[in-house]
Amino acid sequence: MSEPTVRDTAGDTAAVRAAVRESAAAGRRAAGPLAALSRAERDAALEVIADALLDHADTVLEANRQDVASAPDLRPRDTDAVLDRLRLDAGQIAEMAATMRHVATLPDPIGENTRSTVLPSGLDVQRIRVPLGVVAFVHEGRPNATVDAAALCLKSGNAVLLRGSSVARRTDTALISVIRDALATTAVPVDAVQRVPGTTRASVRELMTATGLIDLLIPRGGTDLIRTVRVGATVPVIENGIGNCHVYVDEHADPAMALSVLLDAKTQRPSTCNAAESLLVHSRIADAFLPDALAALRALGVTVHGDPHVRSYDDTVVPATEEDWATEYLSLDLSAAVVDSLDEAAAHIRRYGSGHTEAIVTDSPAHARHFASAVDTAVIAVNLSTRCVDGAEMGLGAEIGISTQKLHARGPMGTKALTTTTYVLTGGGHVRGTPPAPPS
Repeated sequence: MSEPTVRDTAGDTAAVRAAVRESAAAGRRAAGPLAALSRAERDAALEVIADALLDHADTVLEANRQDVASAPDLRPRDTDAVLDRLRLDAGQIAEMAATMRHVATLPDPIGENTRSTVLPSGLDVQRIRVPLGVVAFVHEGRPNATVDAAALCLKSGNAVLLRGSSVARRTDTALISVIRDALATTAVPVDAVQRVPGTTRASVRELMTATGLIDLLIPRGGTDLIRTVRVGATVPVIENGIGNCHVYVDEHADPAMALSVLLDAKTQRPSTCNAAESLLVHSRIADAFLPDALAALRALGVTVHGDPHVRSYDDTVVPATEEDWATEYLSLDLSAAVVDSLDEAAAHIRRYGSGHTEAIVTDSPAHARHFASAVDTAVIAVNLSTRCVDGAEMGLGAEIGISTQKLHARGPMGTKALTTTTYVLTGGGHVRGTPPAPPS
């Protein structure tokens, strides 16, 4: 292994806290040299990592096999969703390597000039993108997210501290070891990528309060993790919230398109945050759409939790509760309601949605525009599945998460979301006010 393992037990919490602080300090020391590297040097490191992932795929897959075997004991309540996010195969390792190579081809965000002007005074004002510095990424049970985060942070010149959940501990350790060993042969400092020491929340709490060492903390996971970080963090946080995503079938929708979009959004991979969790159907299209939609959902194993209007079409639909409307199921469950207007659909979404992704299926551009202005969300999907809301699908190469807040970054976060800006002012001896007279 390329980094020590620190057990996080009640007896050595102080040791874990110290180890986390030292890891963050090492990341801080690596961030300066990393930021100074050229694009060519950073991109070359990504290529080396891609090769290493393929060369050591068997090691990673064996670690993953052990994690998968242990998962039901660690997370017995939601084993199916956990295993869907956790399990890897050779094809997914190849996809990780391909992601590394693709990110290397993306434009370099560092040094991008986002404002350039020369004022009447002759003062030249430039605003350029620079790395944030040290990014901490805390996530739950998604080994591919470990690799995506490393790729995006290195591309954008940031050191990254990676903290996965206990259910993926062996897999994450193996992946990060492969990445660090690969970095040792490049110009990138090895400590630019680290696994956060510790195995319980004590190490996460230490990250949350490492002011001066962590420039940004990104939590990606369930409600409990997000709430814990939101309440307890003293470092800057970008929240990757839950995905209670809706599909609204407008009165002007093509029923065939709407059915295709719905089935993909709900069933293509239900354990992800961009899967649809709720269906809203305009009453004027309900007769043409819902019988076929409910039959198709039932055939695919989806349990629909519906209002009385939806239940009138299919007696296998279970009654929806108030809790259902706000639930991120992450399973083959779907809440469903009939609405009498686009504005009623928007009001429902504003009340129960999580600000992640909301989809409308409609042939009316005017209705699509109205929907976009009436709901408050990071992403509006018009005539496409919510599952298409993904950094890679949207041309970002990958994503470190999908931000549901409104400051700094919102929506899928790629390399530019991991930068800040610096103003560079160039003058010709400019001064503020009248210079003092030299002494006589």
